[in-house]
Amino acid sequence: MEKSRPLWDNPLQFVFACISYAVGLGNVWRFPYLCQMYGGGGFLIPYIIMLIVEGMPLLYLELAVGQHMRQGSIGAWKMISPYLSGVGIASVVVSFFLSMYYNVINAWAFWYLFHSFQDPLPWASCPLNSNHTGYDEECAKTTSTQYFWYRKTLNISSSIEENGNIQWEQAVCLILAWLVVYLCILRGTESTGKVVYVTASLPYFVLIIYLIRGLTLHGAVNGLIYMFTPKLEQLANPKAWINAATQIFFSLGLGFGSLIAFASYNEPNNNCERHAMIVSLINSTTSIFASIVTFSIYGFKATFNYENCLNKVILMLTNVFDLEEGSLTADNLDSMKDYLTTTYPNEYAELLPQIKNCSLEDELDTAVQGTGLAFIVYSEAIKNMEVSQLYSVLYFIMLLTLGIGSMLGNTAAILTPLTDSKFLSSHLPREVISGIVCFINCIVGLVFTIEAGNYWFDIFNDYAATLSLLLIVLVETIAVCYVYGLRRFEKDLHLMIGHKPNWYWKIMWAFASPVLIISLFIFYLTDYIRSGTLQYQAWDATEGQLVTKDYPSYALAVIGLLVAASTMCIPLGALIIFITKRLKKNVSIRA
Repeated sequence: MEKSRPLWDNPLQFVFACISYAVGLGNVWRFPYLCQMYGGGGFLIPYIIMLIVEGMPLLYLELAVGQHMRQGSIGAWKMISPYLSGVGIASVVVSFFLSMYYNVINAWAFWYLFHSFQDPLPWASCPLNSNHTGYDEECAKTTSTQYFWYRKTLNISSSIEENGNIQWEQAVCLILAWLVVYLCILRGTESTGKVVYVTASLPYFVLIIYLIRGLTLHGAVNGLIYMFTPKLEQLANPKAWINAATQIFFSLGLGFGSLIAFASYNEPNNNCERHAMIVSLINSTTSIFASIVTFSIYGFKATFNYENCLNKVILMLTNVFDLEEGSLTADNLDSMKDYLTTTYPNEYAELLPQIKNCSLEDELDTAVQGTGLAFIVYSEAIKNMEVSQLYSVLYFIMLLTLGIGSMLGNTAAILTPLTDSKFLSSHLPREVISGIVCFINCIVGLVFTIEAGNYWFDIFNDYAATLSLLLIVLVETIAVCYVYGLRRFEKDLHLMIGHKPNWYWKIMWAFASPVLIISLFIFYLTDYIRSGTLQYQAWDATEGQLVTKDYPSYALAVIGLLVAASTMCIPLGALIIFITKRLKKNVSIRA
């Protein structure tokens, strides 16, 4: 008899849960970066194609498996075939790794949120040195926003080999972030179902406010022109297509087990096909919408920096050559430079190294993603806005809701298989299991609050999931189509939603999606091999900039363990089941 299982209150709550999980920080900080790198509006072409070929079909497959099997990732794949239990375990391991470091982003968001109530904002200008005779030496060599991020927030060491001490302010923020997550998941779907309405809708409210404000900022149009001007030559760049496929893959959260866990709480006759299309389309539309907001802000920042650069050059030339005030403007700067070069060749040659080459295009071309975009570029733009405290509070509340929404999915991927276990659920209530999972993640997460913590964060962010998830989803697709059987899966869908999947879904599942995933897998493997020694970006406080360094051997060992810990679950799970069955068979023969 099937164990009693809590359900979502209604299908809308399930859709909100999926949107809250899928629409995460990657929509805000990675998609705009990819647009910037790979052809602006032209990047939308491979992105939409990958959504059709990869995103919707694989999302539909995972939702259907979870809904039909009524189990978390481990139980669902074990029901399809005992040899596939390792697939579910691999998903749980990857989600566990993700939870370890992902909530650190929420801790940083809390840190910035608390500082957003200060007037002026603490990253608005550089602090004075100890003698109060000038600016802090490190801050003077970089920008105030970078200084606040690298020194005041992270207090980052100069390399991964200098571990340093735990930053207790960050540790307290991390504990707070885990406490919030625990309260949200305390009673399973009963509590999570209420929270997702907020985490799924509040970011749109903030984005709309930022869109209205962004479009009214000086220079916003420069950013939007840059975004929507297609560079069609990038369509011939294989990396544009690879990154479009990867963005779709990870922004929908495929392979983590979260979608399977959420779908397992559905009514058996829920229309998962319609919901897969709704969630994937909303997710992609949000990425484009967030990019419009980001590029309007980015255009404002770039224009502000460009005009500030011009004003410094104009002031310098006016003072050095004793020009009449107002005679030198941005419009006649180039012609005046030519005039000064011919009239005062020696003086101008001496001054030339100090004259910056101001370029709006170069400012717009400066590509930033991840934490750099979220905590440096946005905070730099915010500090130059009117009522900057208000926009700072709104922005970091949005980051928190996006981050917490994603964490609800990550923890569901871990907790659902655990609470499905008859042994655990019979000995421990769900609240205790949830508390143990959050506590373990929080303790391990303290590693990311040491002075070298950001370097370890980057290792987990870059290597804990990429190859593992590609392998997991590839095995999932092959398992459904060729182990469980596509015709059998069709019949299950017919019972659930009232009709069989059409030819589009079947072609994508059986052929197109697996081929695409294999291509991605080969690309990443060859990319890792060709890159040689893996490197990372370290902060050089003496120069006020990032420098490239090689990972030490023990860091490379950790990277190898991260990849192996999840990927090896799949063959080891199958091997253990095979050996167990052979042993049982031998025992029965002897008996």
